[in-house]
Amino acid sequence: MADETTTVGELRQLLADFVAEREWEKFHDPKNLSMAIAIETAELMEHFQWVRNEELPELLADERRRDEISEEIADITCFVLALANAMELDLSSSVERKLVKNAAKYPAEMFRGRYFKPSQDSAGPC
Repeated sequence: MADETTTVGELRQLLADFVAEREWEKFHDPKNLSMAIAIETAELMEHFQWVRNEELPELLADERRRDEISEEIADITCFVLALANAMELDLSSSVERKLVKNAAKYPAEMFRGRYFKPSQDSAGPC
């Protein structure tokens, strides 16, 4: 499998099959899945905690560390896909709608190469 050849729908089905084979549907409610995403995200953040920006290239060149980081990203992605499945959300259209919203909030001509906090009444970037 590769990003260039695998669809979001295929990934969602892989997750649905994995969950069904183990009869885990009863555990995969939105509350539990959202908590799992937060926990896995914290585990990803641990890999970067206390690492200075100038140390990042060395950290990312370490194959073992890259593999560990890759696994955390995969865990997060699996739980996001499982949450989309549990809520029957179309993930692709959700991302597209959010990008349209963010494009209006962060016009490229105004934010290119810089960031500042826009008005209070809108949500944050992706």
